[in-house]
Amino acid sequence: MIHKKELKAAFKVSIPVMMGYVVLGFAFGLLLVSFNYPWYIALLMSIFIYAGALQFLAIGFFNAKTGFLDIAIASIFVNIRQSFYGLSVLKKFKKAKKLKPYLIFALTDETYALLTTIKESDQLKHKFYYFYLSLLNQSYWVVGTLLGAVFGTFVNFDTKGLDFSLTALFVVLAIEQYKNNKNSIPFVIGAFTSIIALIFIDKTNMLIFSMLFSLIGLLIFKKRLDNE
Repeated sequence: MIHKKELKAAFKVSIPVMMGYVVLGFAFGLLLVSFNYPWYIALLMSIFIYAGALQFLAIGFFNAKTGFLDIAIASIFVNIRQSFYGLSVLKKFKKAKKLKPYLIFALTDETYALLTTIKESDQLKHKFYYFYLSLLNQSYWVVGTLLGAVFGTFVNFDTKGLDFSLTALFVVLAIEQYKNNKNSIPFVIGAFTSIIALIFIDKTNMLIFSMLFSLIGLLIFKKRLDNE
């Protein structure tokens, strides 16, 4: 059974991510092949790794011939944020059964943003809605990657600045989150702790420390946030 209602609903809310992922995936595929890697490496990474920021970083790892242990540690630090927000969707995924492993694998920042800000209809079978939303988002990334890799294989292109495209999408999603929440406290905390971490913490560890500081700030203001 295709569950057309859930597929249609998931596609509708995933359109903003499609607009970003196809372009970002294209940038990743194009950037990877510009360093003389075969096109299918980009495709396989987007299918089996599916971690936008880490995939861009991986290009630098490959070129620097970084050791496996260093790559593993860096990967943990880059993606550890998902262990924080992943906890908040455990209840949503509780009844997903066989679909749950894929939902966990495919939980990206953008998918999480949609899951936590889009109002769900009670008429939908939620586990299939979550599945299609996750699958569609990954398909956008994979298609974009394939197009970029194939294009880069045959056309010489100046890739300077392409690695900033993922940051641009994060900014857009943050703005959308603010519009939906109408609560400035989390954003003020995030901005303040990020600036503090950037000033006082080494850049290689800035992300994890800013997240920890933000979590502490949110716990301090928990009662006020609950009352909003």
